[in-house]
Amino acid sequence: MAKVSKPVIYEHFGGKEGLYAVIVDREMEYVVRRISEAIAQGSARERVEQGALAFLTYVKDHPDGFAVLAHDTPITSARGGMSSLLNELAERVGHIFLTSFKAAGYDPKVAPIYAHALVGMVTFVGQWWRGVRKPPVEEVAAHISSLVWKGLRHLPKRPEIISTRRK
Repeated sequence: MAKVSKPVIYEHFGGKEGLYAVIVDREMEYVVRRISEAIAQGSARERVEQGALAFLTYVKDHPDGFAVLAHDTPITSARGGMSSLLNELAERVGHIFLTSFKAAGYDPKVAPIYAHALVGMVTFVGQWWRGVRKPPVEEVAAHISSLVWKGLRHLPKRPEIISTRRK
């Protein structure tokens, strides 16, 4: 193990903030790569399952990395942090929805709504799971994908608000 002082490391990265920014960037690249690989092939349902499982497995296997991404600091905010990660993941997931929506006769312009909803749901459940660490991530992913899949199977072509606000 090399004996290098903190000031030397910080100087190399332009300060503590620079080092932290490199860690955030690398962690984001890792998560995006893992999920992209998980959703690269398979049926739409399999890709939803595999994407949810990949993210939850990341949360389980890399709790410190997830904590860095989820923690709101000036550095993560300036670099986009969690919101940047979620937008990139939603864009990739959006391609799945876009293809599936076109094939099923749905308006492809609404695909980003569902992509962001799915990514947000998986992320929020991941944050919750990190605190309780049960049930197993495979079971959690199965519940998420079942909710998504069952909901999408009955999705109306033109959803409407069915209740009105009463004064």
